[in-house]
Amino acid sequence: MDPSSESSQDPRVVQLSKIASSRLGFSQVYRAFSTRSSFSNPPISVQQTSEQNMTEIIFYDIKSSVPGYSVSPTTWRTRYCLNLKGLKYTSHYVEFPEIEPLYKKLGVPAPDTNSDGSPHYTLPMIYDPSTKKHIPDSTDIAIYLDKQYPNLPKIFPAGSERLQMQFSNAAMSSIPAAGNLLTWRVFAKLNPISQAYYRRVRETVWRVKLEQMIPDDQNTTGMATLKKVMGKIDALYVKNGARGPFVLGETPSWADITISAMLVILKVSWGEDSEHWKQVISWNDGRWERFFAEMKKYE
Repeated sequence: MDPSSESSQDPRVVQLSKIASSRLGFSQVYRAFSTRSSFSNPPISVQQTSEQNMTEIIFYDIKSSVPGYSVSPTTWRTRYCLNLKGLKYTSHYVEFPEIEPLYKKLGVPAPDTNSDGSPHYTLPMIYDPSTKKHIPDSTDIAIYLDKQYPNLPKIFPAGSERLQMQFSNAAMSSIPAAGNLLTWRVFAKLNPISQAYYRRVRETVWRVKLEQMIPDDQNTTGMATLKKVMGKIDALYVKNGARGPFVLGETPSWADITISAMLVILKVSWGEDSEHWKQVISWNDGRWERFFAEMKKYE
């Protein structure tokens, strides 16, 4: 169905169309915390995952040293989606270098390819025992969940899928490449096996040793840039006419999930009591503190 075909029937979608048409000033996509497994890994022992007798959805997430919390914004999107729809699921946590072996063990094709044509493995991924399907990629998972469970709360309200994507892409393209801002905090939250992988991948991509990067407590420029970005995102939320804390008013949707998934990484990485986190939630007249409090129920 063409997502625009129902837009005239839902005033929230019309409002989202106006919001999505806004353009933000930054063009560099923030990819510092990609969960994609881009390198060949030596054979390792993948945690045994029995899907045969499962009755709940299995959600494959990135493991960290913080119990129950990932440091991946993309896997957080899927967690929010599952909780928004009220679906029962079991979380299976996977270390970074275990992603590729997991796909091969389950017989699931890589969801993407690298620039050289090699397989590109990524989390999140879910397994739905009701359809016996594996679905990787946070966006594809969200679309699948709405299609498979249409009577549960919508991730994409009727007719809004294309516009939700436009909003999310516009918002995320405004996030600067702030690798220096959280690099060490994210690194510290990983277990040793993932730390080695994280270092290898980041140093290859950024072509600099982690030790040469500015510690986040010295990165005042990065915080100033982030504040400016959040101000631009705040301007998009203002366009909903103060009808609620979310883009479409009182009900969260994919656009809000995308923003909250980015914010929760800041909280987990810095710590809830850190000065950095307290600064972020105080910006824009406290919008993000109120917004995050409303999203807490879906964590």
